[in-house]
Amino acid sequence: MLSVWSFGILNSTELQAKEFSPKVNFISRHCADCHSPDFAEGGFDASKLQGNISEKAEYDRWVQIYDRVAAREMPPSDASELTDEERQQFLLETENWLTTQRNQQFAELGRVQGRRLNNLQLERSLHDLMGIDIPLKVYFPEEQMVDGFTSVADGQTMSHFQLEKHLKVVDLALDEAFEKGLYEDDSWTKTLDANTISRTRPKSRTREPEMLDGLAVTWSSGLTFYGRLPATTAKEDGWYRFTVRGKSLKQPEDSGVWCTVRSGRHVSSSPIQKWIGAFEATPEMREWTFEAWLNRGEMIEIRPGDNTLKKGRFAGGQVGAGEGGPQDVPGIALESIVMEKFHKYYSPEECRQVVIGNLSKSWDKTEKRIVLESKTPEEDLRKLMEAFATRAFRRPLESGVLDPYYDIALSVYKKDSNLLDALRLGYRAILCSPRFVYLQEEPGQLDDYEIASRLSYFLWNTMPDEQLLKLAAQKKLTDKNQLKLQVNRMLNDPRGHDFVRDFADEWLDMRLIDFTEPDRRMFPKFDVVVQQSMVEETVAFLQNLLSKNLPVTQLIDSDTTYLNSRLARYYNIDQQLSDELVPVKLDPKSNRGGLITQGSILKITPNGTTTSPVVRGVWISERILGQPIPPVPSGIPAIEPDVRGATTIREMLEKHKSDPSCASCHVKIDPPGFALENFDPAGQWRDNYGKPKKKSDSPKSIDTSAEFVDGRKFETLDDFQRLVVAQPEKLAANVAEKMITCGTGASVDFTDRDEIEEIVSASAKQKYGFRTILEEVVTSPLFLTK
Repeated sequence: MLSVWSFGILNSTELQAKEFSPKVNFISRHCADCHSPDFAEGGFDASKLQGNISEKAEYDRWVQIYDRVAAREMPPSDASELTDEERQQFLLETENWLTTQRNQQFAELGRVQGRRLNNLQLERSLHDLMGIDIPLKVYFPEEQMVDGFTSVADGQTMSHFQLEKHLKVVDLALDEAFEKGLYEDDSWTKTLDANTISRTRPKSRTREPEMLDGLAVTWSSGLTFYGRLPATTAKEDGWYRFTVRGKSLKQPEDSGVWCTVRSGRHVSSSPIQKWIGAFEATPEMREWTFEAWLNRGEMIEIRPGDNTLKKGRFAGGQVGAGEGGPQDVPGIALESIVMEKFHKYYSPEECRQVVIGNLSKSWDKTEKRIVLESKTPEEDLRKLMEAFATRAFRRPLESGVLDPYYDIALSVYKKDSNLLDALRLGYRAILCSPRFVYLQEEPGQLDDYEIASRLSYFLWNTMPDEQLLKLAAQKKLTDKNQLKLQVNRMLNDPRGHDFVRDFADEWLDMRLIDFTEPDRRMFPKFDVVVQQSMVEETVAFLQNLLSKNLPVTQLIDSDTTYLNSRLARYYNIDQQLSDELVPVKLDPKSNRGGLITQGSILKITPNGTTTSPVVRGVWISERILGQPIPPVPSGIPAIEPDVRGATTIREMLEKHKSDPSCASCHVKIDPPGFALENFDPAGQWRDNYGKPKKKSDSPKSIDTSAEFVDGRKFETLDDFQRLVVAQPEKLAANVAEKMITCGTGASVDFTDRDEIEEIVSASAKQKYGFRTILEEVVTSPLFLTK
C-alpha cells in the first residue's frame, strides 16, 4: 500500500495536507494496486498525485479521478470492496475540495485569463473600424487551438514575432485606409466578349479557351491550368465581381456540366489555385456571379470540374483548336464575362469619414488626392483621435486614456506640420494598444460595455456596432430579455450569417477540409466540387437548425439535409436538382441523416486512403457527444490499418484492447467509430472494405456493432443513432460547452458543470433547440462574468 508521503504531500501546506489526506487514503485503499509506479494501468501512476491543485495539470488529474469514480468505472467491482457510502463520501469531499480551489482562483483572477482578439477578430475589427476590405488574416502567424477554438485565452501568446506581424498588419490596414479615403475611387466595370476571353493566337496550342461558333470553349480534361483566362488578369490587388454567361456543350444524359471557378497565376512556377465557386452549365444560356479577392497578376480559370465526366486527351500539355470536339467530351462555352472592380464592404466615402472625419478638404489635381485644410490642426488632431480610439477601445474614453497616443501624434505634427502623418501615427499607436488588441474585462460581473464586446465577438467576430454601444451606454445589456433581443437582431443581420460558418470552422474542423485528399484511384468520383458542396451542406444544415430552433438531436439523425445535383448524385440520392443548394427530404433507406452522416464530417478524420474507427471515434466523442478522451498513454503504439486487406481494423483493435491500458479508453472511443465505418474516406457508403489484394480472397465485410460503456448495445448505424438521440440532454450539454468555450475564451471547467446543467434544463422546454441553447448560453452567469 502507498503511504501518504509517497504522494508528494511532503511539500504541501498544512491546509493542503488536511484536505489531501482523506483522498490519499481512498486512493491507497482502492487504486494503488493497479496504478503503482511498477504497474500504472492506463498510464495513470497514483504515486505522482500531488496536493497542489492550483496547478492545472494536477487539478485535471483529480477531475479525471472524480469522473471515473462517479461513473463507476473505477475502481473495478472485481478489484475493490468499495461501498456506495464510501464512494459518495469521496465524491462529495473531492467535489468540495476542487470547487473551493477554483472559486478562490476565479474570485481573484476571473474565470477567463487575459484574452486577446484572434486573427479573424483582428481582421474584421480593422475592416469595420477603418472601412477597408483587404484580406489581413493571412499575414498573422498560425494560431494555437485549445479545446478546438482559437479564442481560448490559455492558448494565446504575444511573442516578439507576433508583435512584429501585428505591426505589419496594422501598417497594411492604415495604408489601405488612407489610400482608399484620400485618393480617387478605383472602381470600374468592363465587359469581356468571347473573342477577348479566348486565346489570342487562334492557331497556337495553348491552355486558353478556343473560339467555336462565336463562343469561348474549354473541354473536359485533366490538363492543369486549362481554361485559364488571361483577359481577367488583375492589374492591381482588389475585390472583383465576375458575371459569367455561358452554356454546356455535349453534356451527359444524366447531368449538366459542373464547372469550377478558381483564381491564381495558373503557371507552373505559381501552382496554387484558390477556390472561388462552381456552377452547373446546361444547354440553355445562363448567368452566374462570383466574387473574389485577386492579387495583382492573378486571373481566373473556368473549366469542367466534375471527375465523373469523360475527359479529353491532349498531347504535349497544350490544346490546339479543334482537338477537343472530335473526342466527344463535355465542355463549357462562354459568351461573355462582366468584370467589375468594387469595394466589398465599405465605400470610399465611409472610409474617408473614419480617416479625416468632417475636416475641410480640397482636391489636389496634380497628386489626384484630397488635401486637408485645418485652422486648428492640434485641436482637430485630438478630436479625430478621440473618435477613433473610442471605437477602437469599444467604450467611452476615461480621463487621460488618450493622452499618451495623442502626445505621440502631436510630436510628429510639431516636427513637420503634416496633419495626415500625425493622424496616421496616432492611429497606429491606438491599434497597437492592449486596449484594442485585448478584451478589457475585470474579474466578476461584466459591465455593459464588456458584455457588448463579448457578445459581438462571439456572434460576429468583430467589434460592437452602434446599437450595442448605445444600449451599453444606457446600461440595458445586463437585462436578459434585452440580451435575447440583441441575439436575434444580430443573428438576423447579414453579419450574423457568418456565425454558423465561423463556429463550424473551429468546432467541426471545417477549416481542415483541404488537409487530406482522397486517393483519386481509389475514389475516382470525389472532386473539389463535391468537397465544397459537402461544406456548404453542413453550413446550410446548421443554419437551418439555428434559424428554426430545431432540436440538437438532429446533429445525430434528421430526415432533411441540403443538396445540389452534384452532391445528390455523389450520395446516390435520386433527386432532380440544380447547382443551387436546397433542402431535401431524405429517404430512410438513403443511409444519410444528421450531421454525422454528412460528407464533410466523414472526410475530416480519414487519411485519404483508409478510415480509422479510433480517429473517427475520438472526433465524434469530443466534438459531438461531449465525451473528452484522455491522451494516449506513453509507449502505446498507434494502430495502422492493414492496407493489404487481410485483416480488418476491428480484428486489429480486438488484439490491441487485450492490453488493459488500452481497453479503458477504447470502450468509449470505438462505438461511434464503428457505427460510421460503413462510410469510406471520401464520405461514400460501402458494404465492405473493397477489393482484396488476392483475387481468390473475398472482400472483408464491415461490422458496425459495438457496446457503449454503460452496456447499451447496437448493431447498425440506425441503432447507434436511436440510442444517442434517446439522451438529448448530453448532446445539448456538449453544444452549450462548445459555445461557452468559444464565446467566453475559457474551457468549461469542473466548477462550471452546474451552470451547464442549468442551461440544458432551460433549453429542455424547447426540446433542446439549437437557438434556445445559444440564448441560454448568452444570458448565463458563465457568459456574463469574467
